[in-house]
Amino acid sequence: MYPNVQAYDRGVMFNPDGRLFQVEYAKEAVRKGATSIGIVADKAVIFVAHKNMTEPLALSSTIQKVFRIDSHIGATYSGMVADGLHIIDAARSSTQNHKLVYDDIKSVESLAKGISSYMMQATQYGGMRPYAVSLLVGGIDEEPRLFEIEPGASFLGYKADAIGVGKKLATEILVKEYKEGLNLNDAISLGVRIIKKVSEAHLTVDNLDIGYVKSDSEFTIMPPEKIAAYL
Repeated sequence: MYPNVQAYDRGVMFNPDGRLFQVEYAKEAVRKGATSIGIVADKAVIFVAHKNMTEPLALSSTIQKVFRIDSHIGATYSGMVADGLHIIDAARSSTQNHKLVYDDIKSVESLAKGISSYMMQATQYGGMRPYAVSLLVGGIDEEPRLFEIEPGASFLGYKADAIGVGKKLATEILVKEYKEGLNLNDAISLGVRIIKKVSEAHLTVDNLDIGYVKSDSEFTIMPPEKIAAYL
């Protein structure tokens, strides 16, 4: 038995088994977040995210889960709302600064690496806690790209991925039903169908966000009237 085990529980440091308890707690917060899905389609990337409306009188328009980061990049998150919004703002600032300095757009992979590096700082220094959020970041470079960044600050590229409370079931469905070269509508329909299966709440235009980017157009947040066609 290790002495002073609680010390490892209170700070960002490895315990003798090589575990970071604070990172594990952050991952648990993500596992309780509303489900979000990203799918690489034919010359496109789509995001479908469930908005967990727990307050009956809350305005759905004040809750957002899919975001435009740059003209060619979008993102969604699961986990603590404040952490997610903070990282989204940091990602937007990163792409804007890159454009100002280099007069060029930032690549999807470079942005994912930058977010990962930013989040990693919270796993290394005392007085900080890891961000309790996982993100899916996707867009178009020479080809469609999709990455997941998790609370431990690692990132990995995917053809299709899910985060949040429904990750396990959603991933099982994606493994079975995802096919390379899906067209945009089929990819969105697959994402919505998965959210329906993993969500306990009835899906409406008020608790669902959909966004997509195509090789020939900028990132678009789908309006409620178009979301309704997929429900």
